[in-house]
Amino acid sequence: MRGAPGSALRAALPLLGIAVSLCAGLQCVCQLCEHTNFTCQTEGACWASVMLTNGREEVVKSCVSLPELHAQVFCHSSKNITKTECCYTDFCNNITLRLPLAAAAAAAAAGGRAALAAAVAVPLAAVALLLAALLARSARARRRRPPSVEEPPCEPGLAGPGKTLRDLIHDMTTSGSGSGLPLLVQRTIARTIVLQEIVGKGRFGEVWHGKWCGEDVAVKIFSSRDERSWFREAEIYQTVMLRHENILGFIAADNKDNGTWTQLWLVSEYHEQGSLFDYLNRGTVTVEGMVRLALSVASGLAHLHMEIVGTQGKPAIAHRDLKSKNILVKRNETCAIADLGLAVKHDSVLNTIDIPQNPRVGTRRYMAPEILDDAMNTNIFESFKRADIYSLGLVYWEIARRCPIGGVTEEYQLPYYDLVPSDPSIEDMRRVVCEQKLRPSIPNQWQSCEALRVLGRLMRECWRASGAARLTALRVKKTISQLCVPEDCKA
Repeated sequence: MRGAPGSALRAALPLLGIAVSLCAGLQCVCQLCEHTNFTCQTEGACWASVMLTNGREEVVKSCVSLPELHAQVFCHSSKNITKTECCYTDFCNNITLRLPLAAAAAAAAAGGRAALAAAVAVPLAAVALLLAALLARSARARRRRPPSVEEPPCEPGLAGPGKTLRDLIHDMTTSGSGSGLPLLVQRTIARTIVLQEIVGKGRFGEVWHGKWCGEDVAVKIFSSRDERSWFREAEIYQTVMLRHENILGFIAADNKDNGTWTQLWLVSEYHEQGSLFDYLNRGTVTVEGMVRLALSVASGLAHLHMEIVGTQGKPAIAHRDLKSKNILVKRNETCAIADLGLAVKHDSVLNTIDIPQNPRVGTRRYMAPEILDDAMNTNIFESFKRADIYSLGLVYWEIARRCPIGGVTEEYQLPYYDLVPSDPSIEDMRRVVCEQKLRPSIPNQWQSCEALRVLGRLMRECWRASGAARLTALRVKKTISQLCVPEDCKA
C-alpha cells in the first residue's frame, strides 16, 4: 500500500481537490442507496471496489467524501483482497471492475482453496503449508462458530507498521470525517475476522468474541429479518463526531452473503467484563467504583444528547433504550453506552427528528411514564432526551444497590422487581408507574453516605413524572463529578 503509486496519488490529490471543488455535487452510482434510487452525491469522488469473497468477486460502488479522499486510504487497493478505483465525473464508477487475476479467481469456485491461492500468486509450496495450517485451525474452531464464516488472509499492514486497530481508527477519525473508518476499510477488516465464541444472545441475534490480526473485537450478528436494526445502528455509529470514550467504539459494518443466507455484522470494541447488568450481578461496588460507573454513563449520555455545531458538527441523538444490559463495562471500570439501533437524531437547522423505520420499541421496564400512557410529544426532540433521563435514574438505582452500607449489600435486582412480573406488559408498567405513581424504593441507610445521598437525590430528579422537570444529562454529569476524587474518577 506504499511506494510510487501512493506517492503519485498524494501528489495528485491537491489538483483533484481543486477540480472537484469546481463542480460540487458529483453524482455517483451507490448500491446501498435504495432510498435515493441507487445514487449518491458528494464533493469527493465516486468509487468502485471489487473484493474476493468465497472464491468469487463481489463489487461495491458508492461515494467517497472529501475528508475521506484527503485521508489517502480510501482509494488504495489491497494487494490480496480488493481492487479499488476512484474517479471524478458523474457516474464514472458505473464500470466493470475485476481483480488482476480474475480468471484464476473464478476458477477458485471449482478448484477450491488451492486455485484461490494460485489466483493471488502464492508459490505452490507455500500454498500446501498454508492449507495445512488453515485446515487444522478450521477443524479446531468449527464447533465454535457458524459454518458460513471464512478465514481470509489477515492484513496487519492495513494499520501500518506497529499500529493497532485503535490507532487506525484514531488516525482515520482525526484525519477524515470524524465518523469512523471508510466503508472499504470496514469491509476489509470485517472479512478478516476470526470468530471465537458466543458471548451473548438477544432478540436481534448473537454477539461473538472475535479476533482481527490478534486483536479482540466484538461482532454483533443480526438475523436477516432484522436488517433495519442493523442498518440503523451502523448509520448512527457512523455519525460525524460521535466517537467518545463512554460510547461503544464502532469499527465496521458488513453484510456477508454465504449463498444460503445473509449475515449482517456490526463490529465494535470488545469489553470482556460484559454488560453493566452482568457486572452488577457478579459482585458489589465500592463507593468510588459506584461514582466512577455513574459518572461515565452520564458522560456518554451527555455527549450523545449534545449537538456540536460546525462543519464537522454532530446532531443531538437520543438513545431510546437505555438500560443496564445496553451499557458495557470497560477494563478500567468505566462504562460505554451501546446498542444504538433505536436512537433518533435531531436536525436543528430543519427542526426535524430522524425516527427509524423500526417496529421494535424500547424495554418496557425502563419506559418513561409519558411513553407508557402514550402522552409523549414525539414532535419535540427534548421529549426523547427526557425519556432517556428517566431510564438513567433507574440504571443508577441498580448501581447504588450494589454498594455496601454498614457491611450490608442489597442483592442485585431490576427496577420494579417487587411491583411487576419478570416480563411485564405495557399495562403492568403503566399501572405501577402512571396510575400508582410508584418508583423504586430508596433505603434510609443511603443518607449516611454522601455519595449515595446525592445519587439518591439525582434518581428522584431523573424519574419525575413530568419530563420537563427532569435534569439534563449534562447537569447530572456535573453534579456527580463534584463527588469525585481526581485519582479515583475520571470521565
